[in-house]
Amino acid sequence: MTMMTPPPLEQEDDEMLVPHPEFTEGPQPMEVAQVEAPTMAENQPVEDPPTSRFTWTIENFSRLNTKKLYSEIFIVGGYKWRILIFPKGNNVDHLSMYLDVADSGTLPYGWSRNAQFSLAVCNQIHNKFTIRKDTQHQFNARESDWGFTSFMPLGDLYDPIKGYLVNDTCVIEAEVAVRRVVDYWNYDSKKETGYVGLKNQGATCYMNSLLQTLYHIPYFRKAVYHMPTTEIDIPSASIPLALQSLFYKLQYSDSSVATKELTKSFGWDMYDSFMQHDVQELNRVLCEKLEDKMKGTVVEGAIQQLFEGHHMNFIECINVDYKSSRKESFYDLQLDVKGCKDVYASFDKYVEVERLEGDNKYHAEQYGLQDAKKGALFVDFPPVLQLQLKRFEYDYMRDTMVKINDRYEFPLQLNLDRDNRKYLSPDADHTVRNLYTLHSVLVHSGGVHGGHYYAFIRPTLSDQWYKFDDERVTKEDVKRALEEQYGGEEELPQTNPGFNNTPFKFTKYSNAYMLVYIRESDKDKIICNVDEKDIAEHLRIRLKKEQEEKEHKKKEKAEAHLYTIIKVARDEDLAQQTGKDIYFDLVDHEKVRSFRIQKQMPFNLFKDEVAKEFGVPVQYQRFWLWAKRQNHTYRPNRPLHPQEEAQSVGQLREVSNKAHNAELRLFLEVELGPDLRALPPPDKTKEDILLFFKLYDPEKEELRYVGRLFVKALGKPLEILSKLNQMAGFSQNEEIELYEEIKFDPSVMCEHIDKKLSFRSSQLEDGDIICYQKAPIQDNEDKYRYPDVPSFLEYVHNRQVVHFRSLERPKEDDFSLELSKLFTYDDVVERLARHIGLDDPSKIRLTSHNCYSQQPKPQPVKYRGVEHLSDMLVHYNQISDILYYEVLDIPLPELQGLKTLKVAFHHATKDEVVIHNIRLPKSSTVADVINDLKTKVELSHPNAELRLIEVFYHKIYKIFPPSEKIENINDQYWTLRAEEIPEEEKNLGSHNRLIHVYHFMKDPNQNQMQVQNFGEPFFLVIHDGETLAEIKLRIQKKLQVPDEEFSKWKFALLSLGRPEYLQDSDIIAGRFQQRRDVYGAWEQYLGLEHSDTTPKRAYTANQSRHAYEKPVKIYN
Repeated sequence: MTMMTPPPLEQEDDEMLVPHPEFTEGPQPMEVAQVEAPTMAENQPVEDPPTSRFTWTIENFSRLNTKKLYSEIFIVGGYKWRILIFPKGNNVDHLSMYLDVADSGTLPYGWSRNAQFSLAVCNQIHNKFTIRKDTQHQFNARESDWGFTSFMPLGDLYDPIKGYLVNDTCVIEAEVAVRRVVDYWNYDSKKETGYVGLKNQGATCYMNSLLQTLYHIPYFRKAVYHMPTTEIDIPSASIPLALQSLFYKLQYSDSSVATKELTKSFGWDMYDSFMQHDVQELNRVLCEKLEDKMKGTVVEGAIQQLFEGHHMNFIECINVDYKSSRKESFYDLQLDVKGCKDVYASFDKYVEVERLEGDNKYHAEQYGLQDAKKGALFVDFPPVLQLQLKRFEYDYMRDTMVKINDRYEFPLQLNLDRDNRKYLSPDADHTVRNLYTLHSVLVHSGGVHGGHYYAFIRPTLSDQWYKFDDERVTKEDVKRALEEQYGGEEELPQTNPGFNNTPFKFTKYSNAYMLVYIRESDKDKIICNVDEKDIAEHLRIRLKKEQEEKEHKKKEKAEAHLYTIIKVARDEDLAQQTGKDIYFDLVDHEKVRSFRIQKQMPFNLFKDEVAKEFGVPVQYQRFWLWAKRQNHTYRPNRPLHPQEEAQSVGQLREVSNKAHNAELRLFLEVELGPDLRALPPPDKTKEDILLFFKLYDPEKEELRYVGRLFVKALGKPLEILSKLNQMAGFSQNEEIELYEEIKFDPSVMCEHIDKKLSFRSSQLEDGDIICYQKAPIQDNEDKYRYPDVPSFLEYVHNRQVVHFRSLERPKEDDFSLELSKLFTYDDVVERLARHIGLDDPSKIRLTSHNCYSQQPKPQPVKYRGVEHLSDMLVHYNQISDILYYEVLDIPLPELQGLKTLKVAFHHATKDEVVIHNIRLPKSSTVADVINDLKTKVELSHPNAELRLIEVFYHKIYKIFPPSEKIENINDQYWTLRAEEIPEEEKNLGSHNRLIHVYHFMKDPNQNQMQVQNFGEPFFLVIHDGETLAEIKLRIQKKLQVPDEEFSKWKFALLSLGRPEYLQDSDIIAGRFQQRRDVYGAWEQYLGLEHSDTTPKRAYTANQSRHAYEKPVKIYN
C-alpha cells in the first residue's frame, strides 16, 4: 500500500464546510464593527478538507474466484476507509467498485460522514486512458458504501491489449476528501463566527439578506439607533423602534433573531411574509421610509449621506449650438448584465453615447429636429455604492420574465476613476478618489418564479468573508464570495479523460444580484464603532428585560419536566366568566389561577400554597377533579380522596390526567356560612349530587352563574325551588322553569327538566349544569327575541360577528354585523342591504375571504350557492369572519344568467376604436353579439357585415364562427375585436388567398432572430402572381402611411417568429402554405418591419394583466 497527499480536490460543495475546532472561539466581542481589531478567527484561512490518495495493486487478478474483494484499510480525515470491488461485476457485465466505511459495524448510533471521492482503474500503458469517476456522498449506517455498479465494461478490463491488466495485475486508486458535516441542529453561529442570523418567516430570505447587509454598515446602524423613539412606542407599530430592536438583538443576542415585529411595523400580514418580493424594490422602499421618518431629527439626511450620488443626463446637438442637461440623484444603480462581461463593461454601457438621428432626431427648442448625442456622466458617487444587477428581464417571445444567468464578474477593488475618469463629468470634484472596496454580495439562487436569497459580507472589510443564510452564519473564503457568484456555466469533470467525450456543462443558477461597495476614503467613517452609548436607554432597558424574560422562559422550559402546572378554578372564576367570556360549560381554564409546583411536592403541602393565595384555611378546602365527557363537555367529576391528597403532585397528575397533559386541573369547593366565612365541606355520599346553576334573563338577554348546591339523588327539583329563587333574588313564590345544559358541540342540547321527577330519574349527576329562568308568560313570549334558555343558547352558539369590506377596498373593514351562522344566503344579503340602505338585496354580490392570502377569493359566492353563512366563512379547515361585498347595477340572479364581453370595435373608415360592454344571456351565440353590436356602432353602410376576432399580443388567433356559444369566450387576457368584413374577402376565388399581416420590430434585448410584434394585426387578400411591389401599394393605401415613412419599411415572410426578407419582385402567394383557412395561420404571416410610433390604446390593458409579483409596500 502506498499513501500520498495530492493537491486538494476541486471543491464542489463548500456548503458543508465549517471551521476546524482548533479555530473555534467563544462568543466574539460585541463591537463587531471594530475594524482595527479583527478577531483571531477572522484571519484564519478556510481549511481545506483532509485529502489522501490510496493506491491498491491487485496481482493475479483474472484468477480471483471471490465474488467481492476488500482492499486494506486506509485512514483519511481520522476515519477508516477501504475499497470494495466485484471483480466479475455486481450482477452486471461491468466491474463494480465502491468506497466503504471500514468500521461501520462498530460506530455509534446515528453516525454520518461526508466525503467527495474518485475511484480509478489505472491504464498501465497510456496513463491518459485511465478511467476515473468521482462523486460525493453522506455515508451513514444505511448507506455505508457508495460508488459505481457499472464502473467499466469487463470486456475492456480483461482485454490485455487495452492496458488495464498488465502481467495480470490491476492498479486501482482512490482519492478521498473528507468534508466536515455541518450539524444544523447543534451549529452555533455566534460561537463559530461572532455573528447571528435572522429567522425566515416563510419567504423572507430576500429581506433577511438585505437587513444583514444594512446592519453591517455601522454608520447606517448608528443612524438607526439615533432615530428618536420613546418607551411608550410599540415596536410592531413603529418602524424606527422595530429596526432599532432588531439591530440591537443582532448585535447582542446569542441566537438567531425574529423579524416579525419589523414586518408588522411595515403593516404586513401573514400573506406578505409568504410572498417573495424583490430585494431591490424592498431596499428602495425601506430607505425612502427611513429617510422620511428621519426628517426633523438629529439623523436627518443620514440616508442621503450614505447612499446618494448624482449623474448628469445630457443631449447635445451636432450641427447647431444647443445642449440640454439635467442633474439627477440616485441611491442605487441598475447595471446591465446581459451583454456585459463585468462591472466595468456595465459602467461603459451606462455612459455610452447614443446618436439621435433619422426617425429618432431630437426636437431642440428654436432649431426643430436635429441630429444629436445623448448620454449620461456621473457628477459624484456616494460613500456606499449599491449596484443592482439586472438579472431579470422580460422575454417578449415567451411573454414572461426570464433570469439572466450569464457569467458576470465583479472585482474586490473597483476603480471608477479608471481611463482618465471617463465615467465622470468634467464638473466632478477631482479631489475625490473613487476607489471602492467590496463589502457585500447578495446572491439569488433559483429561477424567475422563486428561489433563495443569502448574502456574503465582510463586516470589517478584512480578508474574512461570512455567509449570512437566514439563521445560519458561516465563515467563507473569497473564492466562495466572488468567483462562485459570477454565474455562467460550470463544467463537470470528465468521467473518462482521453476518450474525447464532450464535457457536460450546466448553468449555475446561483449568482450575484446586488453588490455593495464602500469608498476607501470613507472607510473609517462608515465602518465606525457602534456600542451601547449609541442606543437609547429606554431601548436598552426594554430589550434587556425582554432578554431576561426569554431566559426565564427558556429555563422554565428546560425544567418543565420537574414541575406540574396546577390550575385551580373557584366559584369566583365561574361567576366572573359566565355570560362574558363563556356561555357553555363552567370556566375557561386558561383564565384561572395557575400554580407551578415541583412534582415531588406532597399535595397536602400544595394546599398550604392555596391557603396563602386565597385565604382559605387548609381544613376548609375540598378539591374536585375535572373530566372530559363523551359529549365533549368538561365538568367537575369527583372530589379527591384523602389517600390521593397524601400523594405527590406528580403522581396525582398522572392518575387524574389520561390525556398526558402537563396540567392538573382542579375545582376548589369552599362552603361559606351566612357571614361569608369558610366552613368545613359537608359530607359527600353517593346519594349527594353537586349541581351548578346559571340564571337566564330574557329581557336583558343575559346569562350568569349564581352558585352550586348539593342535592339528594332521590330528591326533586320542587324541593329546592325556594333556594333557587333566593339565589336569583326572586320572591319566594316566583314560578321558575329549569333546563339542563347537556352539550353544545357540534350542536346545542338543552332540555326542560320536570320538577316533579327525582334528580336521578332526570339522569342528573355530579358536575351537571341547570339553567333556570322565570316561567315565561304566554302573552309576553313575542316580546323577547329569545324567550327561553334553549333559544338563547342556540342563538349564542350560532351567533357570528362578520366584518364586511367593500370589494374595492379589500384591506379596510367597512362595518361589522352580528349574524347567525345558520342564516341563509337571503338572510345575510337582506341584513346587509338594510345596513347600507339598499332597497333590493338581490343586487348585492358577496365574495368569501382567503385565510391564507388574506385576500378576497377569486370567484364570488353564487346567488344562493351556499346554504348558510357558516359555509361562506369556511376556507379549507380555517374559519374566517370576513366577507366582501359589492353592489351591482342589476340583480345577481339576472347577472349570473348573463355573460359580459368587452369588445373593441374598429371603424372601417375612421381611425378610431370604441370599447363596448356587451351583456347577453350565456346561451347566446357570437351572432347575437354581432347583432347587438350593430345597434350600438356606426357602420360604413347599412348592409355591412361584422365579424368577431380574438387578438393576443398583436396577433390574430381566431375568427369566431357566428354559431359559437359566448359562455366560454375569455375576454380577460385576450382582446375581442369586432370589424366590418371587407367586400373583397366575402367571395374568395380559387386564385385568391387570405393572409395575416402583422407589424414587428427586432427586439433590441434579444438576438437578431427574435422579433417583437406591435400595433393592430389585419387580414389581406392576395392574388396569385401578385408581386410584393403590388401588395405594398395596397397596404400603404389601407394604412394611409406617408411615402417618406413607408419607404423605410421592410417586408418579410415570418414563420415561427423567424423573418425571411422579401424583394419587390417576389411573388407572394407562392410563399404561403397551401392551407386557405385562417386557423393556425398566425404561425406564418407577412411582417411589416418598422419602428413603433403608434400611441398605446387603453383597451390593451387587459394584455398586461400577467402580474409577476405583488409590489412591495410598507404601509406605516
